[in-house]
Amino acid sequence: MLRFVILGSSSSGNALLVYNETTRLLIDNGLSYKRLAAAMAETGVAPESLDAVLVTHEHTDHVRGLGVLARRVDAPVFMTQPCAEALPASVGVIPNVMHFESGDTLQFNGLSVTSFAVSHDAADPVNYVVRSNGATLGLATDFGHCSQLIRARLMGANALVIESNYCPDLLRQGPYPPSIQQRIRSRTGHLSNHDVQKLLRQLRHEALRLVVLAHISRDNNTPELACALAREALDGLPVQILAAPSDVVSPVFEVTT
Repeated sequence: MLRFVILGSSSSGNALLVYNETTRLLIDNGLSYKRLAAAMAETGVAPESLDAVLVTHEHTDHVRGLGVLARRVDAPVFMTQPCAEALPASVGVIPNVMHFESGDTLQFNGLSVTSFAVSHDAADPVNYVVRSNGATLGLATDFGHCSQLIRARLMGANALVIESNYCPDLLRQGPYPPSIQQRIRSRTGHLSNHDVQKLLRQLRHEALRLVVLAHISRDNNTPELACALAREALDGLPVQILAAPSDVVSPVFEVTT
């Protein structure tokens, strides 16, 4: 049974736990060790039981707690070589780093994890598709352009965690200076609600059961706006659409076929 929990989904820290009966993987860790351990405790999983940590990219909100975690538990940390070279100095030494290339598939007991490149202002950003016993979870956050590769990798997933970062109108009216607004809107920035709506229309299929919208900006979006457009895209399908909580632990989600 494939399950996942979003432990954090905001600029103050991002982390996602995905697991089945035999294997526990953490995707990113932008949380302090204390906060991570408390969040994982709510799911009954201890950091010491992790089989591996996988990193999407080197931005601080995704790796802030990576070094401390890696020095306290025995799990290897997987990332691309350019990502490792671009890590902030504050992360410190990571004892057990394993490198892979974008596009590789990694095997962890009963979990298969395929990486794929995304367009973001980082050294070598990737996202992941996780598979277990026929169930597929697609993870797609921190990218500004929906490429053909991204669509191909996410096609057929039973559950999606996908970024719906901003509403264009709220971004224009919001507090961010023009330079930051341009960065967010760029092909290496983030996805708008409308971008996600278009992508979900392309990913529609009868076995899609769950969509969790993540990275929803506090200043430039609302969960209600993001979910409304996603529901329009998937109208008529038996799919649950939810907004990820930003700084509290999500429910445990089960990926069903």
